[in-house]
Amino acid sequence: MAGRITAVLGPTNTGKTHYAIERMLAHRTGVIGLPLRLLAREVYDKIVAARGPSVVALVTGEERIVPERAAYWVATTEAMPDVGADFVALDEIQLCADPERGHVFTERLLNARGLHETLFLGSETMRPAIAALVPGVTFMRRERLSKLSWAGSKKTSRMPARSAIVGFSVENVYAIAELLRRQKGGAAVVMGALSPRTRNAQVAMYQNGDVDYLVATDAIGMGLNLDIGHVAFSSTAKFDGRRMRHLFPHEIGQIAGRAGRYTTDGTFGVTGDASPLPPEVIEAVEEHRFAPIQRLQWRNARLEFGTVERLIRALEEQPSSEWLTRGREADDLRALKALAAIPEIIDSVRHPNDVRLLWDVCRIPDFRSISEGEHATLLARIFGFLRSGKGVPSDWLAGQIGRIDKTQGDIDVLSRRLAFIRTWTYVAQRKGWVDDETHWRGETRAVEDRLSDALHGALTQRFVDRRTSVLLRRLKQKETLVAEVNDKGEVTVEGEFVGRLEGFRFRQDGAASPDEAKTLARAAYEALKPEFSLRADRFYNAPDTEMDFTEQGGLMWGEIAVGKLVKGADATRPAVEAFVDEEAGEDVAEKVKRRLQHFIDRKVAALFEPLLAMGRDETLTGLARGFAFRLVEGMGIIPREAVANEVKELDQESRGLLRKHGVRFGQYTIFMPLLLKPAPTRLRLVLSSLWDGLAEFPESPPPGLVTIPHIAEVPASAYTLSGYRPAGARAIRIDMLERLADLLRAQDSKAGFEASPDMLSITGMTLEQFADLMQGLGYKAEPGERPKVHHAAAKPVTAPEADAAEAASANPIPEESSPVAEAEAEAAAAEPEIETFYTFTWAPRPRNPRPERGPRRDGNQGNREGGREGGEGKRRDGKSEGRGDRGGDKGGRKFDGKKGKPRRDDERDGGRSFEARPPKKDRPIDPDSPFAVLAALRDKK
Repeated sequence: MAGRITAVLGPTNTGKTHYAIERMLAHRTGVIGLPLRLLAREVYDKIVAARGPSVVALVTGEERIVPERAAYWVATTEAMPDVGADFVALDEIQLCADPERGHVFTERLLNARGLHETLFLGSETMRPAIAALVPGVTFMRRERLSKLSWAGSKKTSRMPARSAIVGFSVENVYAIAELLRRQKGGAAVVMGALSPRTRNAQVAMYQNGDVDYLVATDAIGMGLNLDIGHVAFSSTAKFDGRRMRHLFPHEIGQIAGRAGRYTTDGTFGVTGDASPLPPEVIEAVEEHRFAPIQRLQWRNARLEFGTVERLIRALEEQPSSEWLTRGREADDLRALKALAAIPEIIDSVRHPNDVRLLWDVCRIPDFRSISEGEHATLLARIFGFLRSGKGVPSDWLAGQIGRIDKTQGDIDVLSRRLAFIRTWTYVAQRKGWVDDETHWRGETRAVEDRLSDALHGALTQRFVDRRTSVLLRRLKQKETLVAEVNDKGEVTVEGEFVGRLEGFRFRQDGAASPDEAKTLARAAYEALKPEFSLRADRFYNAPDTEMDFTEQGGLMWGEIAVGKLVKGADATRPAVEAFVDEEAGEDVAEKVKRRLQHFIDRKVAALFEPLLAMGRDETLTGLARGFAFRLVEGMGIIPREAVANEVKELDQESRGLLRKHGVRFGQYTIFMPLLLKPAPTRLRLVLSSLWDGLAEFPESPPPGLVTIPHIAEVPASAYTLSGYRPAGARAIRIDMLERLADLLRAQDSKAGFEASPDMLSITGMTLEQFADLMQGLGYKAEPGERPKVHHAAAKPVTAPEADAAEAASANPIPEESSPVAEAEAEAAAAEPEIETFYTFTWAPRPRNPRPERGPRRDGNQGNREGGREGGEGKRRDGKSEGRGDRGGDKGGRKFDGKKGKPRRDDERDGGRSFEARPPKKDRPIDPDSPFAVLAALRDKK
């Protein structure tokens, strides 16, 4: 058994690495070389779990953990120590053909041996080369534990769960991960450039089920054992450092083989961005049959350190075996040639130890990947420090590390800093290069850990929707989800913000794919069911003061919309529609709807109480009841011209009954003053617009305004419902218009009159604005000019002043020297100040003659001409007529039908009307009329 060499070959998922670990632990000491720092860390953790940390060492280019009693060494292939162990294993031996690192693996294949056992693990393609180059080797083939099948092409958005998508550039990986975040909730990212700490955190996120997708470079093919069901290639070509080329079939097989874990079958395919694989390649991958490797990369490992020139010649020596070929020029050799071209460097190399030191410095990897010139400059600086014998100065090294030790920045910035710190980690691991190795190894490791954590956080923040991933994992585990709603309505499920609860509707946050959005919504609604019920109870018991309606018919609970008004059985009985999610349940929806209906019913009853009471008054009969219904339909406001005939037919008794309910018969409008207040006005506009089916409701004017602008595009009905009447460029409030009409009634509208201060005060207008208003009401405004008269204020005369005046009269001052005379003469010489005034005369618009009958000269004439009906209109001569709403009957003057002469019924108002019909029978005077008292006094006389 001594010195046995075995090549354990086979496809992926055959348990080769696990077998090697078992074999190593069967020996007293052992060394295993692995292709990646990430994989080395994974194997190290497994052996530590089996034997404890005190006997397990980890050696990589940037990490060195070597306990005193180390018996088992886990290392990257380049860092494998020569410790004379009983067991030596080399994983992924097919990398002997890699153009960049192949010479390192080939050197281990040819020279690394265990005292008792040596294992080479890798692909079956290495069998001929190993058989030719390693005497006495025995072969062991291991079969794949699961089946690997071609699954064809799928869009990234349709990738099944537990899929890994492979990209061959950082940009490609980021783009795929971003797409998966938007459509699938997120993805973990694994790249060879990541630190072990970052990679492990990302892999743990995938393995734990936080995300169902993994985006990786081809580094995934190097022994990373993950729970992957499907591997998809986003491209079948990659840049190999020199040129773009298509992937070899064995490379596709190595990566695709990561699908399927243990005995679970796996599949492989391509995304929609890649061309389907040729049938022969698919067959080769499924059957694990690939062309044997014909050449291994080789570089002379027996170096000469006499001079730099001799070292370069040794590194460029050609192999003697037909199985070996000298690979492309490596980074360390290019760096050596670059430093050898610097006179200061070559002059300082005088001893073989200097050459060896220079070579060790040149082997520092170019982690930064910036440029060969900058890398060579850094190496020259480090060589200068080491050549002095003092090592790298601590203050200089601290400055370099301090500039890197920053966790702010995006993914690219953090990745660059991680690459930079790897350089100083490598330097700190070299024995004798720094003055305090323990300190600097710990310091560089701490900085790398901080940057790794920051990079993991940045990757997660950018490519993972934590909210979605957490909820999906909990749903898979069928755990009870804990939801909370704060006072701002923010909904969190398991501590993750998922949206807002606006009243009884859940507004989901984020832009997840439709499938993911449904899952999130389902989780949120499941957790929100108790909250819906509790909130419905609070709403049902809330007072009306917490609710309101908007001018567009919305129903509010505080600042949250919980419903809207819809058309009901009649204008004053609107229905409601509650804003309740279907998932909240019928009970919640019905409770919210009932509460909203109660609110609006009480609101209408309170604000329209006079109007509704009049509609319910059974004492109103005949014409009075019909007129009351017209008022209810008009919601308390009707333009007089629209009901001229009905008003004319009302007798005084009927009018008196209506006045008891607050109805005012104005010259221009029949209205209920209590319903002109802001709150009823706002409700009237909403209910009327709702009944008329308007898409956009007019808004009520600001309270307290006597006039508002008259906009031609706004219907006149909207002004009427708002309690205004358009006249010219402005619309005047109807109650103020009636007050103005009272003043106008006393004027001689035929001869003309001027605006009094009371008229301007009522309207709050300037004279020019008032003139426009009057023209809108049917008057003609004639402007004029005249000298302005200044009226001096009367001043009380005191006794001394009276005595002085009396003395002055006794001894008058000559006229030519009198101050008063001089002032009068000066004023007469000055130009008089001119003021503008308007003379208003009644100028009704011409009527349209009736088609069948000629125009009747009756009390209805004033309504068509001046906006009044009967006794409350204007005469043709412009003079005021009697006010029918103050006790007159169809006007102040009536034609008696006998002598054909008018008789005056109401001398106070001076109104006049003419009728061609016989006079009506006397009717009892309304006891509430102001004329009832006068009649009583007259009867006593």
